[in-house]
Amino acid sequence: MPRRGLILQTRTHWLLLGLALLCSLILFLYLLECAPQTDGNASLPGIVGENYGKEYYQALLQEQEEHYQTRATSLKRQIAQLKQELQEMSEKMRSLQERKNVGANGIGYQGNKEQAPSDLLEFLHSQIDKAEVSIGAKLPSEYGVIPFESFTLMKVFQLEMGLTRHPEEKPVRKDKRDELVEVIEAGLEVINNPDEDDEQEDEDGPLGEKLVFNENDFIEGYYRTERDKGTLYELFFKKADLTEYRHVTLFRPFGPLMKVKSEMIDITRSIINIIVPLAERTEAFAQFMQNFRDVCIHQDKRIHLTVVYFGKEGLSKVKSILESVTSESNFHNYTLVSLNEEFNRGRGLNVGARAWDKGEVLMFFCDVDIYFSAEFLNSCRLNAEPGSQKGFWLLARFWLWNDLSVSIRFPDHW
Repeated sequence: MPRRGLILQTRTHWLLLGLALLCSLILFLYLLECAPQTDGNASLPGIVGENYGKEYYQALLQEQEEHYQTRATSLKRQIAQLKQELQEMSEKMRSLQERKNVGANGIGYQGNKEQAPSDLLEFLHSQIDKAEVSIGAKLPSEYGVIPFESFTLMKVFQLEMGLTRHPEEKPVRKDKRDELVEVIEAGLEVINNPDEDDEQEDEDGPLGEKLVFNENDFIEGYYRTERDKGTLYELFFKKADLTEYRHVTLFRPFGPLMKVKSEMIDITRSIINIIVPLAERTEAFAQFMQNFRDVCIHQDKRIHLTVVYFGKEGLSKVKSILESVTSESNFHNYTLVSLNEEFNRGRGLNVGARAWDKGEVLMFFCDVDIYFSAEFLNSCRLNAEPGSQKGFWLLARFWLWNDLSVSIRFPDHW
């Protein structure tokens, strides 16, 4: 009896299991019937579809590639900027540490005489020797010349601007202004506290007090930077009641400023011979002589004028203009050379230079269209040295902005 009950119980379990499987199968078939019908022709884009083909994926790949290249370039640029900032911060830290050490050892341009570490001094002096401070460097062409830029207390005049833009930079950028203010202060320190080896004499003021220069006595300066050596500064100072100029040369070898020399320049006896080649342009010559009368005769008074005239037409008019200036201003320091030939500017300058026979003179090759000021003439005197090519200036054919001349300064060896 118990055995029959066990068999019956087993069959009941299998029957329930079969019913469960049957229900599951019916439910599965129902779900398949209820599922939405799919398009049998649908396919993955780009495989057999008509809307997407090989060209689409090529364009897509190219677009992704350009995107990643742009991103990579941007990351490289950011990395380079971070490296540069890190290097600048390292240099600033090193510079601060060097200045701290310099201050501790009593070294600097302020006039302390204690001996610096030999390796530092050797390096700084080697930078001066390498740069074009005392001697020039041989260059392959004029394109290798590093131009000077001039500056005053308020303005900076740049040659790199070319002739299409105004060379005057105003207001001056803060970093450049701070740099030039530091240089002027260093030059004043050199003049007011000279070393024993400086080529200048101690001068006293009108009441016997020590003569002290300040920033208002600064006339003009020039500077240029050799990127692998340092920056050269030429500074000129002058008291209003004195005739001599003070010239200070400083050099920054990517470190503290170092005095190169300090000297006194007397330009009271320096005569400039202005040589003007001319042909026919009598009206322009009349305007030139009006400026010459105002600047050279009434203000400067240390000028000789040489006019080289080509041809016969207009010669009498030129003579009349010169005689009129002579009678009105009692000016006799001029020479008129007449050449009966076609105009040639180079020949005119050559003949005008050879016409001078009164000793050393500073020659200014000038055109009849040029307008110049008394300050420019003094700049010519300050940047020329008798018997030497140092400070040679190319003065022929320059343009003017606001009474300022554009000149080109070449190295000493030219």
